[in-house]
Amino acid sequence: MIKKFRLYIMLAAVMLSATSCLDKLPEDEVPFDQAIQTVDDVNLAVIGIYDAYKSKYLYSGNLTLLPDLQTDLVYGINGNTNIYGDIWRWKDILATNTDIEAVYGSLYEVINRCNFLLDRVDNVRKNTTDDTALDKLDQCCGEAYFARALAYSELIKLFCKAYESDEDATNQLGVILSQHYRGDEEMKRSSLKDSYQFVLDDLDRAADLLELEEDFSGALYDTPYFNEYTVYALRARVALYMKKWDEAIKYSTKVIESGYYTLSSCTQQISSGISYYKYMWTNDHSTEAIWKVGFTINSYGGRLGTIFANYDYTTLRPDYVPAKWAINLYDANDLRASTFFQSFTTGYSHGLTWPLLIKYFGNEEFTNYKILHVTMPKVLRLSEQYLIRAEAYVQSGKTAEAGKDITAIRAARYATYGGSTPMGDKENAMKVIEEERVKELYMEGFRLQDLKRWHKGFKREPQDQSLSNGSSLKVEADDPMFVWPIPQHELDAPGSEVEPNESNK
Repeated sequence: MIKKFRLYIMLAAVMLSATSCLDKLPEDEVPFDQAIQTVDDVNLAVIGIYDAYKSKYLYSGNLTLLPDLQTDLVYGINGNTNIYGDIWRWKDILATNTDIEAVYGSLYEVINRCNFLLDRVDNVRKNTTDDTALDKLDQCCGEAYFARALAYSELIKLFCKAYESDEDATNQLGVILSQHYRGDEEMKRSSLKDSYQFVLDDLDRAADLLELEEDFSGALYDTPYFNEYTVYALRARVALYMKKWDEAIKYSTKVIESGYYTLSSCTQQISSGISYYKYMWTNDHSTEAIWKVGFTINSYGGRLGTIFANYDYTTLRPDYVPAKWAINLYDANDLRASTFFQSFTTGYSHGLTWPLLIKYFGNEEFTNYKILHVTMPKVLRLSEQYLIRAEAYVQSGKTAEAGKDITAIRAARYATYGGSTPMGDKENAMKVIEEERVKELYMEGFRLQDLKRWHKGFKREPQDQSLSNGSSLKVEADDPMFVWPIPQHELDAPGSEVEPNESNK
């Protein structure tokens, strides 16, 4: 077990490539038995895992955007490029959709890279005697277990039904589980219960291997690397999705009360006119970021904010604009609104003037190099942990405790906020939390899963200059398309026993 958290120097490397769950190394790559022979090789393999998370199909692109585009948070605008149009229109999503295929393949690419490392590391360990090197191997394995758990948690979230109970999940379809790069595992979906258990087992291994030394006194916030507390943060999220309320409270509390993270204030300024909260989005640095995908101007992923601006240094021609109902959730004291939205007259012939999403306009360091709309995804944040705990408290009948967590968030986000948040009964308390999740996590990829697990539908009604095809839409609770279709190529692969989802039919 590693007894001290270390951040080893990371060198640029790209290790493996894969486009679907069973794709392996091309024939001209280094043979499996000759790969990863030293501790440095293991370190390079971990770099490859982090590098895979930079993919424009994951957090800096499709994985973040598509679940929210699919729901009720934004509207396609007349004259747009039709990017992701079939996703937004909801009814046009097919098993051959290349954007969904890209998410599926990219997540399994992460898993393949993790399995490749984990299958080879014992050979390195048996030839290593130096304690520092052995500690380094432990940390690398912990990072690989966490990365695999994170990838599987996202696959489950998107391609499986909501978790209702252990009994129900035993009879629901999960995902294809693979823990070996070179193995005889069946190309078959496990149960939803077993799929989540696989994630939990990996998180247990990661927590053990990434455990901090008791006298650790360094900083953990704003890191692009995994550590003990990224494990707890994901564990809290998974527990919420599994409706394990006590565990969600336990692990979110570990993060909240650790002292390593602080909510970024909307009123305290890091420099003239720039609050700590705004700086999180304009410069990608924050005391509440638990894990972010690390970019540099020479190595970055997708341009997350492009579809909300398409700025060409002259005009803005967004593909999607915020839904009016979502903007109206923010009251006059809520400074998140001015951080996320700014009114512009678009460059379209119809000249729509509308509050556009500027949250992802781009990191200022990148814009200085004329790289627009690139922002580092903050995959795990402290505010989500407060929201997780608040919801778990409500479901456990502790609405007063939930109110304290909502108050903590609002105190950091409002110009002024009173001493408490009235929650009322359970139904009203959940309404407060549901709205707070929209306001705090707007366009961060949570909405589809939230509606699915709450068993709620949604309705779109046309707004100014919104596309006619898609703006009038009513989706009932538990519609099959809340669960993405399994990519058709996976169903058609030789030897496949993969079962489709309802949305495949």
